Amino acid sequence: MTKFVRFERSGSIGFGFIESAEVIQILDGDPLTGGAATGDTISMSDIRLLAPVAQPRIFGIGYNYHQAVKDAGVPIPERPLVFMKPSTAAIGPNDNIVYPKGSTNVVFEGELAVVIGRKGRRIPRSEALNYVSGYTCGNDLTERTLQMAEVKAGSMAVSKGFDTFAPLGPCLVTDLDPANITIVSRINGEVRQNGHTSDLVFDIPTLISYLSDAMTLLPGDVIMTGTPPGFGPIHPNDEVEIEIRGIGTLRNRVVAE
Repeated sequence: MTKFVRFERSGSIGFGFIESAEVIQILDGDPLTGGAATGDTISMSDIRLLAPVAQPRIFGIGYNYHQAVKDAGVPIPERPLVFMKPSTAAIGPNDNIVYPKGSTNVVFEGELAVVIGRKGRRIPRSEALNYVSGYTCGNDLTERTLQMAEVKAGSMAVSKGFDTFAPLGPCLVTDLDPANITIVSRINGEVRQNGHTSDLVFDIPTLISYLSDAMTLLPGDVIMTGTPPGFGPIHPNDEVEIEIRGIGTLRNRVVAE
């Protein structure tokens, strides 16, 4: 298992992998495009971690946990319910989530995020995981009041697409079993979600195959795989944590716009 990171130091962007809690081995480029170890190291205290991928296309999946569907009182989807978030929604660990001016109902949604590592179209489900670069923690934030109005009109874009509404991180981890992952979300230290990917309606290979039937998936694309039950409101000054064992904890503070 390797934990890749993207970081900023003195205004420059770098890449590496975590050697220990305090040390990063530096790569000569993005691991998504074959960056190799240079032999140099840097202290974790000397860098600022960024979202593991830069300017990703982000695909979100709605109603993708059986228990969440049951709690909502809606039918199980016949096919994945897909929406997209703009790249400007992506932020990294410890970056601030900006609570939009005029909003009163913003919710967090802790999720497993899948990062594509190879270009592919019409990928068979049996080969789908071969196109995955790794996994990270994600938070699919939503402006709920606007979302309800959008859904009535047959869309769901702006409510999901505010700047800072897609925190990702803290690292990109290879060699996890996506069918055996626990997602724990906390608000101000209190556990709000404790879900497991065994409860997914559509598993990761199915999502990759489904999306690639229609569009070419590219290295750096992110699939937010849906949220388990327990998601709910956040407010300015809250601290939101999304934790996945083997990846780490994605931590962000909420600030008023």
